Amino acid sequence: MELTYAPKDYKSSGKVKWCPGCGDHAVLNSLHKAMAELGVQPDKIAVISGIGCSSRLPYYMNTYGFHTIHGRAAAIATGVKTANPELSVWQVSGDGDCLAIGGNHFIHALRRNIDINIILMNNRIYGLTKGQYSPTSPKGFVSKSSPYGTVEEPFRPAELCFGARGQFFARILDVDLKNSQEVLIKAAQHKGASVVEALVNCVIFNDGTHKDISDKETRDDRVIYLRHGEKMIFGKNRDKGLMLEGLTLKVVTIGEKGITEDDILTHDAHCQDSTLHFKLGTMCGPEFPVALGVIRDVEAPTYEAAVEEQIAEVQAKRPQVKCLNDFFKTLETWEIK
Repeated sequence: MELTYAPKDYKSSGKVKWCPGCGDHAVLNSLHKAMAELGVQPDKIAVISGIGCSSRLPYYMNTYGFHTIHGRAAAIATGVKTANPELSVWQVSGDGDCLAIGGNHFIHALRRNIDINIILMNNRIYGLTKGQYSPTSPKGFVSKSSPYGTVEEPFRPAELCFGARGQFFARILDVDLKNSQEVLIKAAQHKGASVVEALVNCVIFNDGTHKDISDKETRDDRVIYLRHGEKMIFGKNRDKGLMLEGLTLKVVTIGEKGITEDDILTHDAHCQDSTLHFKLGTMCGPEFPVALGVIRDVEAPTYEAAVEEQIAEVQAKRPQVKCLNDFFKTLETWEIK
């Protein structure tokens, strides 16, 4: 008999201690629903986090979980997946935890293509430590640690992901629960490292950081939701689209200058060449809409599968070695009298 699950089966009995209105609530809700639809047994799931507000999430899951130390979630998640390939492993990190102290582990997890699902909560601020600027805070941002405005250029997670040869990148918005659930399901189904950048609001220290795209009245004109195989059309009236002019993306209006839907680009998330994915992932307003949905989804060999295969090959060549002690016995030894 095949077991079925409901979102409540993935919820712990612990009280959720995020601030009322925090965008992390919405991502947690979408994750519970996505897991129920995927139907993976709760005891076959491990949720790993680092340090920060978002990193409290494992406490709110009725699964295995590990609240690790600052910036080390990717390293622990890699070890968990390599040692237990059958587990569905999720890493939950904030923009500070993942891209500052944890940045090195993040890029190498993508380079290795370890089969983990990374949810990167991006509120452009350090919330847990009370409002310092983060690696994704915009240049000029005034905070407790940059009272005259930060002079640094921010990371763009999509850019970092593609630079590290990441094979799956998607983006969700906290107020868009339906599409968020869909994206998280696709991330889990992808074999290899998946990155879902979750644009979330911090009501206390950075309220309205994504207001230009989260506002319901203007959202349709400022975001484009990408689905593989569908035309890149957006706008409240569904009359805007994306085209290429040479190697440059441009926004056009359907019906003007003889432009029809046939002229609009069709999204190919599975294209091996990441050039267009890079352009889509780094679009920003006011000239361009912000891309939501699955931007890149390409299959490639995974780290943990390669490790398993290597171990099997070595064991086949040396059947007498079944454990570390057996290995020591194969080495040259000396007897001291």
